[in-house]
Amino acid sequence: MQKHRMWLFVVVLAMVSLLVVACGGQGGEVPDVEEPAGDDAGEEMEEPADAGDEMEEPADEGAEEPAAEAGAGGEPAACADDEFGCAVIPGGSSIKIGYAGPMTGDNAAFGTDISNAGLVAIDMACQPIGDSSFELVIQDTGGTPEGGASVANLFVSDPTVVAIAGHTFSGSTEAAIPIYDDAGLPMLSPSATNPSLTEMGSAVFNRIAFTDQVQGEQAAAYLFNNIGAQTLAVVHDGGAYGQGLADVVAAEFEALGGEVVATEAVTPGETDYSAPLAAIGAMAPDAVYFGGYSPEASVIANQMGTAGLGDAVFFSDDGTYGVDFLNLAGENAEGAFATSLVPPESPARAEFDAAYEEQFGQQPGVLSAFTWNGFDIVAALCSVISETAEVGDDGTVYVPRAALVQNVRGLSGFEGLSGDITCSETGECNTAGPTFYMVQDGAWVLAP
Repeated sequence: MQKHRMWLFVVVLAMVSLLVVACGGQGGEVPDVEEPAGDDAGEEMEEPADAGDEMEEPADEGAEEPAAEAGAGGEPAACADDEFGCAVIPGGSSIKIGYAGPMTGDNAAFGTDISNAGLVAIDMACQPIGDSSFELVIQDTGGTPEGGASVANLFVSDPTVVAIAGHTFSGSTEAAIPIYDDAGLPMLSPSATNPSLTEMGSAVFNRIAFTDQVQGEQAAAYLFNNIGAQTLAVVHDGGAYGQGLADVVAAEFEALGGEVVATEAVTPGETDYSAPLAAIGAMAPDAVYFGGYSPEASVIANQMGTAGLGDAVFFSDDGTYGVDFLNLAGENAEGAFATSLVPPESPARAEFDAAYEEQFGQQPGVLSAFTWNGFDIVAALCSVISETAEVGDDGTVYVPRAALVQNVRGLSGFEGLSGDITCSETGECNTAGPTFYMVQDGAWVLAP
C-alpha cells in the first residue's frame, strides 16, 4: 500500500505543476485550463477537453450568429414586435384550430353538428400554408363552464393551436374568455349568444350568431304581434344563455304592452317539472316562453298538458330548435315555435349540404341550427390565418398572435354560408336576425 501511495503522490504533484504552467501561459482562459486536466486524466477525458477548445470561438461569436439567423432565415421581425410572439409551426406540421363544445351528454348534438361542419370546412375552404395543412382539434366541454375553462387551458398549452372555433355555449364561453385573452388566442363562436359576452371588454372574443338581445326582442315581438299573445309565462334553466334570453323576452314583451304573469326556473337534467308548471298553469297564460336547451324544453312540452297548459303556445329559442326536441317531445312538440338561424338557399350552401350529408350520412340542420355557422367559423379563421401568417425559408409557418387577434376582429365582408360576416369593434359579426320555425306534422317548418 505504501508504494501505491507514493506513486499517487507523484502523479498528483505532476498534475499540479502542469496546471500552474498552463495558467501562466494562457492568461486564465477556461478551455485551456481544462486541457491539461484532460491530458493527465487519460484518453477518456481527452475528447471533452478538445470539445471545450472547439467551443472557444463560438463562445465569442455565438451572440451574433442567432441574431443574423433570425434576420435572414429565422423568425420574421413581426414575431419580435408582436405582444404575444408567434405561433411557430414547423414545415409539414398541422396548423391547429381548436373546437370547444359539448361532445357528450344531453347536448352532444350541438357539438357533433358544429364540429362535423368544421371538418367539412377544413376540406373545402382551408388551403395549406406552404407545406402545412389546417387541422380541427375537437375537445369536449360537456357544455359547462368548468369544461370550458378546462378545454381553454388545454388549448393554450399547445403552441401550435392558433385560433379557437368556439366555444359553443355561453357559460362555457364566459369561463374561457379570460384564459384566451391572456394567451392571445382569437375566438370565433358559432352560437354563444349571451349579450354580456361582448360587453366583457375582451380583445379575443367574436361571434357570428345573432345575440340573445336581438333574438329575445324579435321573439317577444313575434309572440305579441304574430301569435297575438297578451299574457306570457317565462321559464328558464338558470344558465347564462337561458336566463339571459328569457329576461330579454320578458322585458320586451311588457314593453310592447303584454303582461308577464309568471317567471319560473327549472333545474337542468331533471325529468319532472310538474311543480313549476302547475304554478304557471294556475295563471292560464296565452303562451309559455322557455330559455334553454332541447332536453329541458322537451320535458316542459311533455308536461304542459297535465299542468293545465294544453291551450298555451310553447315558444322557445335556437337552443331548442333541432331534431333532439322532436325526438324527445314526440307528438307533444306539435305546434311549438322556436327561433333559428338556418340560412337561405344558395349554390354554396347546396355544395356544402351535399358534402356534409355524404360524409356524415344525414342532412345538415337536423342535429342543430348551427351547422352552417360551424362551417363559417372555421372557413373564416382559415382565411384570416392565411392572410396573417408568414412562411420561413425552411417552410416553418409563423403566425403573429396579437396581429391575428386584431385581424379576426377586423373581419369585414366575409361571405359565409350564413351570410355576411363583418365584425363590430366589440366582436359582433352577425348582420342578420333570427328566422321563426314551428313544428308541423312532426317536422320544423317556416312559421307564418
